Amino acid sequence: MKKKILVLCTGNSCRSQMAHGYLEQMGGDLVEVYSAGVETHGLNPGAVAIMAEDGLDIAHHTSNHVDDYRHIAFDHVITVCDHARERCPWFPTEAMMHHENFPDPAKAKGTETEVKQAFEHTRNLIKSWCSAFVQQHIQQS
Repeated sequence: MKKKILVLCTGNSCRSQMAHGYLEQMGGDLVEVYSAGVETHGLNPGAVAIMAEDGLDIAHHTSNHVDDYRHIAFDHVITVCDHARERCPWFPTEAMMHHENFPDPAKAKGTETEVKQAFEHTRNLIKSWCSAFVQQHIQQS
């Protein structure tokens, strides 16, 4: 049976979308991945672009609110920023809760190159974390 995973961040525009893409790719047929935010900000073009550079197309993802998924019995709920962890509304679940606070590349300032580097840095952190998560919680279960 597929493991159902929900990835949460503030606006469901960058970090949760990146994690969604990697968890889907790395978990394959073993997972069913959803992502949402405590708010919805729309898909960030910088996140789409930086993921495409790593061979993942997340352009078809949508920005969803956590309330959209209250009816799903998740196996894992992952918060990828402190703000979402603090504001995440309670909903009935027996899911394992996981948390990692990744920097928000959407808040990066500076030149185009510096902003791109911020997106790349966050992407690489998320990719590494997702790889370890899948090995520990999906492939070994």
